[in-house]
Amino acid sequence: MPLRRGGTAEPVEPDAVTAPVPVIGDDPNATVPLGTAPLVAPGAEPVEGDDGGRSAPSRDRPSPAASAAAEARAARKALAAAERARRRYERREVRRFTAHTRRRRRAWLIGLGAAALFVGGVLAIAYSPAMALREVRVEGASRIPPEQIQAAFDGELGTPLPLIGSGDVNTALRAFPLIETYSTELVPPGTLIVRITERTPVGVVQGDDGLELVDAAGVVIDRPAERPEGQPLIEAGAMNGPGFRAAAGVVRALPDDVRTQLVRVTAETADDVRLELSSGAAVVWGSAEDSALKAVVLAGLMKNAPPDSVGQYDVSAPTSPVTG
Repeated sequence: MPLRRGGTAEPVEPDAVTAPVPVIGDDPNATVPLGTAPLVAPGAEPVEGDDGGRSAPSRDRPSPAASAAAEARAARKALAAAERARRRYERREVRRFTAHTRRRRRAWLIGLGAAALFVGGVLAIAYSPAMALREVRVEGASRIPPEQIQAAFDGELGTPLPLIGSGDVNTALRAFPLIETYSTELVPPGTLIVRITERTPVGVVQGDDGLELVDAAGVVIDRPAERPEGQPLIEAGAMNGPGFRAAAGVVRALPDDVRTQLVRVTAETADDVRLELSSGAAVVWGSAEDSALKAVVLAGLMKNAPPDSVGQYDVSAPTSPVTG
């Protein structure tokens, strides 16, 4: 459309344009009228224009199947995330509700570990050479020389104190019939204390080979050539019989000031115990029952009526004693 200086453009009707417009295609000579077909750039696909023409689908818009698959994947991811969150929550709740139990279990484990360490340390020290037996101390021995008892434990020297048992002590002391009872005490780091109670003789009996000094159980303590001072001659039958047991019980019940004057004890039966004093006075004792009371009554009678002034004391009925 030509323009003139200072003028206006004159409109041109589409039908008046008859000049052909070349279109690139298979036929280089083909033409279309101006305004009757859209212009297309070389190699471009036709697009939908204002004239209602159809074009190819857009590559940026997903298909319904792809959209459904994407939504399914998103749903699965959301479900997995929710499952992970639920598990984390459950683990937190389990830890919260089991906190006390875990603390108590931890305390038990710590306590058991400490106890095990303590016991292990004690055992290591107790059975170490530092706790070996090095000294034996004897208490309560009078007739038995303490050196003999100490020598009986020579085989145990160097043994850890916890390993010295009652059987070992009994074996060492078995050779001493004068020991009636004993007790032991272990004193770390290496001392064994042996406390003994010697047998108390009650008198002498006539044996097959001479006199035998015996205790209340009939155990032979010694075989003296003569009757020891303060040890009466007991004539009460067999040492395992009731007469001897009754006589021995009476002798043990006497106070020292009375026993030193005792020279002879007889008992034909357990209910017929008689004593003879050094002055020649006799004592009718009766049975061994109430011996403690009878001993007190006899001591009172001897104080009021000395033995050299009477011939007999009768305490068989201690509530009604008789002096004659």
